[in-house]
Amino acid sequence: MDAMGRSTKSSSEGSKTGSKTGSKPSAPSPGTSVGSDFLQLDIGRAPSGGRTAWLADRLRSAIADGRLPVGARLPASRVLAEELKVTRGVVTEAYRRLAESGQIAGRGRLGTVVVAAPAVPRARPAGGSEPARALFAAADREGAIDALRALSCRIDLSPGVPDLAAFPRTAWLRAERAVLASVTPGDFGYGDPRGALALRRAVADWLARNRGIRTDPAEVVVVGGVAQALGLLGQILRKDGIGRIAVEDPGSLGARQQLEYAGHTTVPVPVDAGGLDVGALRACGARAVLTTPAHQFPTGVVLDGERRRELLDWAAAGGVVIEDDYDAEHRYDRPPVPALRSLMPDGVCYAGSVSKLLAPALRIGWLLVPPDRLDAVVTAKRYADLGTGTLTQLVLARLMDSGELERHLRHVRSRHRRRRDAMLRAVEAHLPGARVHGAAAGLHLMVTFDGARDTGFRDTDLAEAALARGVKVHPLSWHRIRPGRPGLVLGYAAGPAHDIETGVAHVGAALREVRAP
Repeated sequence: MDAMGRSTKSSSEGSKTGSKTGSKPSAPSPGTSVGSDFLQLDIGRAPSGGRTAWLADRLRSAIADGRLPVGARLPASRVLAEELKVTRGVVTEAYRRLAESGQIAGRGRLGTVVVAAPAVPRARPAGGSEPARALFAAADREGAIDALRALSCRIDLSPGVPDLAAFPRTAWLRAERAVLASVTPGDFGYGDPRGALALRRAVADWLARNRGIRTDPAEVVVVGGVAQALGLLGQILRKDGIGRIAVEDPGSLGARQQLEYAGHTTVPVPVDAGGLDVGALRACGARAVLTTPAHQFPTGVVLDGERRRELLDWAAAGGVVIEDDYDAEHRYDRPPVPALRSLMPDGVCYAGSVSKLLAPALRIGWLLVPPDRLDAVVTAKRYADLGTGTLTQLVLARLMDSGELERHLRHVRSRHRRRRDAMLRAVEAHLPGARVHGAAAGLHLMVTFDGARDTGFRDTDLAEAALARGVKVHPLSWHRIRPGRPGLVLGYAAGPAHDIETGVAHVGAALREVRAP
């Protein structure tokens, strides 16, 4: 068998013999070496009880270093199992792990094919990486998230990314074909800046079923994700004379930067176990606030009932609430929480998206605003981009209407739960003294280091040391305005459990380094 997975005559004959007898591959005798021409795999080098992990690691390394380029075919699991004299389950499980991380995929008659190669970190120069040091030392943090996203790494534990390998490609292609077969020539022109009516209807139904929000499709504005929603709101609020917007502290650095780019001054308001401190909001004097009440980023707390009533009272007195419904659908150990918009439609601007449901690359979200601001938002949207791409909207509408999106959500929720559990185990094993926050829902954990040894290091130093080991994380201080205890924000949705375990172990090694006197 060659490196592209084509069977030689001898291996083909061997597989026929095996299928006739029906016997299982026997384990190699002690001291013997059983191998395959494919990647020169030698099962004798695998640790006892760890053959699956060993094989997955060999395949992953071959993809990373180019021996298995994108497009290369892997041997059939039955053939490779016979050559290595292991059970077929060892090979199929190794293939499954790589499929989960998005590196290989089944392609029907073509077999199992390499579809993506991971970025490989460069060797760390003595004294650390200059780009990484500059990135984490940046005082203003402008562009820091984008810069980190662009850097190479072995394992990405950044927050804010769902399980991209689980994207429902088959359902999406089926919906896309149906849409293309039914659209009229007029659908290829400039559409309504509010968005395609089919998607606005589907979003209205989705919000009623899943977030308790009753709205008319005419009130829905389709946007390019929550980022564009914040940019549009920033524009119209400035025209209304609102120049200061309160934000949660800690809170999303990216969301805060969207408002600042629109010309606003952001005012920090503390977050505690009950969520946003509404008393502090009143005291700060800001006339608008951005909040993530269903699953606060990054702490993971839910805005409690008393705080909700206080916040809605503040809005009824003239305040503007911007509700970012962050991670609301991804919950594991707690019941759903209704959106604030469902309780006060005339006082809450509501933003949501499919970035965490499907993929950020789609750039589709929705914005609901009180009636007196709707025309201004639609005008701002028109001048921003003449509307979001119609064909993608129609495909998404079909997924929503058919129930495929809800099926996908149920599927990834179970995968995310398993990965959350893997990260919790890894944090307990490798980050002694770390305190975990927000594990009941979402796609990330926040950990803080509150021990006596943890006042002498900066979390940016910890993030830099982790990146030097090939692991991306967010330092908690990036998402703070006021100083606080060091911590990290760790995403667990995007990668398989074994990558999470390895990544957190590397973070643990980095922690020992920065804690050292």
